[in-house]
Formats: sequence, C-alpha cells, structure tokens
Amino acid sequence: MEFEKLLQANLDRVFGERDPTRRIAAIRTIYHEDAVLHEPEQSVRGYEAISEAVTNLLRHLPPDFVFTALRPATGHNGVGRLQWGAGPAQGPFAVTGTDVAHVEGGLIRTLHVFLDQTEV
Repeated sequence: MEFEKLLQANLDRVFGERDPTRRIAAIRTIYHEDAVLHEPEQSVRGYEAISEAVTNLLRHLPPDFVFTALRPATGHNGVGRLQWGAGPAQGPFAVTGTDVAHVEGGLIRTLHVFLDQTEV
C-alpha cells in the first residue's frame, strides 16, 4: 500500500488546492465515493461535502498559506498517518496536525484530522 503517495496527494491536491474544480477531480481519485472526513468540529460524507468542507477551511486561511508534510507518511494494516504543518510559504507554521486515514482498495475510506494543541 502506498500510504505516502496517497496521503501526500490528499495534502497537496485536496487541502492545498484552492480551485474547487481541480479539487473535486482529485477527491474522486483519492477518496471512496462515500468517504467520511472527520474534523474536530464536524464530520461530512461524500465527494461534494468533503470538497465544501475544504473550501470552508481555505476560506478562513490567508491566501499564502500552504500545507507541508513534516515527514513521510507511514501506515500498516489499512491505516496511515501524515504529520503536517500549515502557514505562510516563507514563514513559520501557524498550525500543525496529523491526518489519520483508513484506506481500502487504495482509496481513503475515512480521514480523521487532528490539530495539535497550541501553547497557552
């Protein structure tokens, strides 16, 4: 199973894609049709709902924010994870987190997005 390829594609072509037409095309090649995206505040199911959730996320981020893998994705037995950071292309990360994906047949069945706690 190519966890690295699949989860990196999700980071770049779904969460890093601001054009909704290109994003939905990518989602159709990366996710199962009835896949579920679990974020801390909501869960959504299906291609269109996942794309809309990403649109809403990106709408709240500055246009120069990019998502970057902190290390290669790892996985086994159908579950993979990718640690990432997001922030200005030339600056420090504003947020870090981990995506945990349940993969079936080479496609994401469920994706859980975990955000790291910020220092208080």
